[in-house]
Amino acid sequence: MKKQNEKRSVVLLLHYVKLGLRSLLFLVMLVFYILDRTDVLATFYPLLNLVWIFFVADMLLRFFPSKFESMGCQKQFRRNYRPTKPDAKPVNQSWKTTALVAGIWIALNALFGVLYFLGIIDKGILILICLAYSVCDIICILFFCPFQAWFMKNRCCTTCRIYNWDFAMMFTPLIFMPGVYYYSLLGCALILLLRWEITYRRYPEQFSDATNACLKCSACETKLCRHKRRIHTKTDA
Repeated sequence: MKKQNEKRSVVLLLHYVKLGLRSLLFLVMLVFYILDRTDVLATFYPLLNLVWIFFVADMLLRFFPSKFESMGCQKQFRRNYRPTKPDAKPVNQSWKTTALVAGIWIALNALFGVLYFLGIIDKGILILICLAYSVCDIICILFFCPFQAWFMKNRCCTTCRIYNWDFAMMFTPLIFMPGVYYYSLLGCALILLLRWEITYRRYPEQFSDATNACLKCSACETKLCRHKRRIHTKTDA
């Protein structure tokens, strides 16, 4: 009863809103694509600027500390580091697992690239894949994440080693579409990823719940895992 009566945090509600908006963008673009596939970019143009602004603004906010983001991506900021014990050592996920996830993602999107250059899929499909990834990103946070369950084995998104990889993974298909519009999205995502990785290398203690008390379940205020808990409970039963 206690879990059912838990008050939804502002961050959780914002993730619901993001899921709705990203789903709406995907569905609208899909309808545009179905109605006119003869000139894909011209058909998409009325929405492309909106999509660009929507995602660039979201990415830029990640560069700064925010109370409206989850601790999963906020642990890169020093203000969100609270040492557990003086002699504690960080316990982070292995680089082999991280490399495996990166390899699988690159292989998957390389397949889409091959299909694109063979003329089997077009630019419109690549854009739709990016938007589908954006929807799946929120689903992974709120409901089920295959990377967490099958590879990373992290407790939750708060301790996820690759949390801020999301935008870089989301816009990977854009690498096959030269142009300022597409490369600006991908470039911003890669800068965000680079900053995350540099911080991880320099301050690994910020990314582990063994050394950072802010990542403990007892310190969690966002409760983004509430739906995952219910799913796991049913599965375990």
